Amino acid sequence: MSKIKNWAVNKVVEFQTAREEGQGLAEYGLILALIAVVCIAALTSLGGDLTNILGRVSAGLTG
Repeated sequence: MSKIKNWAVNKVVEFQTAREEGQGLAEYGLILALIAVVCIAALTSLGGDLTNILGRVSAGLTG
């Protein structure tokens, strides 16, 4: 009976470890998505200014 109990306990520990790893992966995915949204918002709001700056730099180099 002891072998069966040890096997069951080991399976429960393995299952809990796998579930926690999956949870951590989901959290990293959410953080990555949030960073992507912030970057897109920043580039969208600064897009016009960057276009103007790069246009002036280009004109200065070719002029």
